[in-house]
Amino acid sequence: MAAPQRLFDIRRVIGGLFLVYGLILTVTGLFDSAQEVQKAEGIRINLWTGIAMLVVGAAFLLWERLRPSDAPAPSDEEE
Repeated sequence: MAAPQRLFDIRRVIGGLFLVYGLILTVTGLFDSAQEVQKAEGIRINLWTGIAMLVVGAAFLLWERLRPSDAPAPSDEEE
């Protein structure tokens, strides 16, 4: 019995990168100083951007999990 084909799916890479960068920004946003928050006009921009990136990354990985790419049909041609 042949092993199932594993396809390279760019959604996994994009989702993973969004999760990593989102985690970094979220942690940075949690420890922002008052001066950094004041520079952003009172908005914890690192925290909110990090959370948004975590949501987008999770959505990409969920999309990849729920709608996996199909392997192409084997070709009859010999190469």
